Amino acid sequence: MRASAVRRTVMTASAVSLVVLVAACGGTEQSGGGDSEGKAKPVVKALSAAELGKVVLGPGDIDGHKVEQPKKGDAYEAGDVSADKADCEPLAQAFSGVPVGAPARSEQRVVSEEIDKDKQEMPSVEELAEMSEEEVQEATFATMDATKTMLSVSSYDGAGAEKTVAALRTAAKKCAGGFTVTADGEKQRVTKIVADQVAGGDENLAWTVTATSDGTSAETKVSVVRKGGTLAGFASWNIAAVGAGKKYDQPTEVIDAQAAKLR
Repeated sequence: MRASAVRRTVMTASAVSLVVLVAACGGTEQSGGGDSEGKAKPVVKALSAAELGKVVLGPGDIDGHKVEQPKKGDAYEAGDVSADKADCEPLAQAFSGVPVGAPARSEQRVVSEEIDKDKQEMPSVEELAEMSEEEVQEATFATMDATKTMLSVSSYDGAGAEKTVAALRTAAKKCAGGFTVTADGEKQRVTKIVADQVAGGDENLAWTVTATSDGTSAETKVSVVRKGGTLAGFASWNIAAVGAGKKYDQPTEVIDAQAAKLR
């Protein structure tokens, strides 16, 4: 499902009717200079396409998750995403699940948490008839209780990855008052950015980003992990949690597994 379609579903999840029910903190600061002996840092060269393919998550890399290449229309292209403020563009890209900045090359994946088999199917019509509306809603959300992540892994020449992390850090500060993201012609207003914590890599950043569309708000878990000249970005949603008004966490299993493969 395309990111825009996922978000439309998230935005409307809490308004699901009975009829329907039945039928996106800081990381470790790194020195930009040479080492203590004054030696220059080695020049970072972007990974080749073959090398990048080896460091991005693949099928079987995470228990309880499905890892797939995006199908046509599943993910935005980098050029599809913009922000109404130039400083906010890096965060708009991360929020939308596309490569941030200007990498030499990138790979994208869709990582879906597998739903508990006992919760995959709706109760029968007869069982639903015996349930309250609240119970029906809970049963419906249970069938969607899984976090989906749009993953991008990008490789940069030189200090490109470090500069991209710095731009994201700046964006989170300068754009905390709000900005508008346009993705493939659809607009969302980011209204709140709250720092989270994740682990891994040489640097990492994470936020819970709240955005509104048509008057309805939803949270996206957004994070990035940098290792050398490679940057992994994660934009995640949980439709059931948003629809039920419940909190959900950064997809740490996905982040940790991807961070472990970076080089």
